[in-house]
Amino acid sequence: MAARVQLNEVSPAKISFNDMVVKATALALRQHPAVNASWLGDKIRRYNHIHIGIAVAIEDGLIVPVVKFADQKTLPQIAAESKELAGKAKNKKLQPNEFSGNTFTISNLGMMDIEEFTAIINPPDSCIMAVGRIKEIVVKKADGFGTSNVMKVTMSCDHRSVDGALGAAFLQTFKKYLENPITMLL
Repeated sequence: MAARVQLNEVSPAKISFNDMVVKATALALRQHPAVNASWLGDKIRRYNHIHIGIAVAIEDGLIVPVVKFADQKTLPQIAAESKELAGKAKNKKLQPNEFSGNTFTISNLGMMDIEEFTAIINPPDSCIMAVGRIKEIVVKKADGFGTSNVMKVTMSCDHRSVDGALGAAFLQTFKKYLENPITMLL
């Protein structure tokens, strides 16, 4: 949370927690390319590009705009593009190329005060990550107690292409990026 405050002091675009989740996901996918895949009926397709779909609630249901080549973009670029795509989605102005081609999807209900949930995979992806709200909890620290912020994340995987162990390894890498955001800038 402190890193986000510092980033927003110098960023040309306001960076949200979801933007940080998108960037951490993209970088984790780069380290775990087998998660960036689709099941095609009788074979697995692994993608060389990382296109992150971001689920957006609209009046008619749900649409998934896509931040293409997310691993190659800076946090301010992801923030600006995500905001633009979400605005277009809510105003029904998205073009087909802006909501197709995803290789991984993120569904974030944290802003709706949802602590945790299970998301349904958005084909053709093999995985979807469900992000809950950030909650302050009491934790044991040294000789006493303190508080810490926790965000629950779950991931649904199509086990025909991404098994649980592979998904867990990806989530561990994702967690490391989010817990130490400076690593996303290197």
